[in-house]
Amino acid sequence: MTDDFDDASTKEMGAWGQVVAAVAMVAALGLGLWSQGKASSPESARSAATCSGGATGTPSSHVSGAQLCQALNRPDLATLLGTPGQTAKIASGGGGSFKLAGGGEIATPSAQVEFDTYTVTLSATYDGLPVAGSAAVLGGGARQRTVLGRPAVLYSDRTLSISFRLDGSDAHSGPGVPARALAVALDTRDSGGSLEVALWRADGAVPDDAVLLRVAETVLPTVPGWVAGV
Repeated sequence: MTDDFDDASTKEMGAWGQVVAAVAMVAALGLGLWSQGKASSPESARSAATCSGGATGTPSSHVSGAQLCQALNRPDLATLLGTPGQTAKIASGGGGSFKLAGGGEIATPSAQVEFDTYTVTLSATYDGLPVAGSAAVLGGGARQRTVLGRPAVLYSDRTLSISFRLDGSDAHSGPGVPARALAVALDTRDSGGSLEVALWRADGAVPDDAVLLRVAETVLPTVPGWVAGV
């Protein structure tokens, strides 16, 4: 669903492997996108949302959706987004996976926190593929970067808008609002897999990259298993 360095591993990525990497890195954006149109009960003094959901089928060596939610749903997240005073309406995390044609499965646990202005997702992808070189697959506007000492790629995408009746009939889907995403390698060697932060705005404006980078650089080091310099 979803936008500066050389690495020998880039040369080893075949065309199919690059496509899998692109799909896997953005698959977790699907978590909770249906909730974009979900109405919250009006409250004059709304309490901050707490994380719901948990790990489902996540190997012990992988971070769980619940852990990602705990890392993302921090007290200063609204301030990092540049919207101090806003309160999280929804916070959730869960397991996920992407099935390959050959029968394999890629784990994609993820979490989402929604505010009045922004919705933010944090996901992990255990595809074993490097982040370096993925900008070529993700298309125009994607840029390779180094973030927190690790290979990363910054790119654009668009959310999915879904509407349906309460009885489940007449469901329709189409392009939603612009999103910006940053995928960062799980380790400095870029040995495979990534952590990704993505965000979009309720008003449909394109999110500021400075906001995305500020959130990512603050949140990612708090994800369980993150080791500085590794």
